[in-house]
Amino acid sequence: MSNIARLGVKELRSLWHDTMMVVLILWAFTGSVYVAATGIPETLNKAPIAFVDEDQSPLSQRIISAFYPPHFTAPALIDRKSIDPVMDQGLYTFVLDIPPNFQRDVLAGRQPEIQLNVDATRMSQAFSGNAYVQQIVTAEVNHFVLRNQPATPLPIDLAIRSRFNPNLNELWFGAVMQVIDHVTILSIILTGAALIREREHGTIEHLLVMPVTPFEIMAAKVWSMGLVVLVATGLSLMFIVQGAMGVPIEGSVTLFLLGAAAHLFATTSMGIFLGTFARSMPQFGLLVILTIVPLELLSGGSTPRESMPQFVQDVMLAAPTTHFIKLAQGILYRGADLTVVWPQLLTITIIGAVFFAIALAQFRKTISIMA
Repeated sequence: MSNIARLGVKELRSLWHDTMMVVLILWAFTGSVYVAATGIPETLNKAPIAFVDEDQSPLSQRIISAFYPPHFTAPALIDRKSIDPVMDQGLYTFVLDIPPNFQRDVLAGRQPEIQLNVDATRMSQAFSGNAYVQQIVTAEVNHFVLRNQPATPLPIDLAIRSRFNPNLNELWFGAVMQVIDHVTILSIILTGAALIREREHGTIEHLLVMPVTPFEIMAAKVWSMGLVVLVATGLSLMFIVQGAMGVPIEGSVTLFLLGAAAHLFATTSMGIFLGTFARSMPQFGLLVILTIVPLELLSGGSTPRESMPQFVQDVMLAAPTTHFIKLAQGILYRGADLTVVWPQLLTITIIGAVFFAIALAQFRKTISIMA
């Protein structure tokens, strides 16, 4: 334990003198969290839209005036010949062409058509905005037609209650998920970089002649780099997520940090495992990209696991990020306690022990070759 403690302190001193790594840690848990969370657009935000009003009726004017910020920009009026040129130039995501005699046909019950031109290259706006446009146009036409008729009561009253995020504020989701993602990314990078740094500076040979075992060397890197990420995570939740952005944390931060510590046991071991294969920092960076991308995309943080193929769901059960994201969201979003998240906590610990054993075996093999 004494050797592990001293070697861990050595790792912390080495990290402190690595200016770029210190800057990376500070940025990842402060500016990166804030910028990424506040930069997440709402479902539809300032989508450029134009109209071709060939009817010039009160109904067409009512439809045009229903589109306004923040979902759409102020509507622009263009002529029919300009539709293709402005769409080709990418000036507008949506162009609505209201045909002649539209109001007369609506009142006569003929069901006229409005042509909606969508720039589908703008995927996020096109996908969500298409539904917005249809809802707005339909609502305005219905209100216009029924303006002199008594409203018909609906047979049911649907009461919607949004749990855990009443205002459906995407900032709440984005801020917390950024912190959760950075726990995984930084822990893998720091431990792997620490091993590569030892090799590049030649200090790994010094460790080989010292009375320390590979287990002590690896354990020191795991606890020291894990501690750095854990402290940065706690400070980020306190000062950036809760302080600067005002995101409420429903559950126990202490319980979340306990789960994060178990998760770090697995991811830091993963970083050392990757570091034993890489011979330089560029090689290590490529390995990290190949590892991080599936861990982040397929673990349920960005896309619900239920919407993934069953094979992917089964494979990702072996990844610690799958269980950590479920644990973190349960605690931070829904206020879950230990009686709820203990299965995830136990699973993460078991996976971490397996990853540590595999990484230790590979680390011993690498050390023996270098010796």
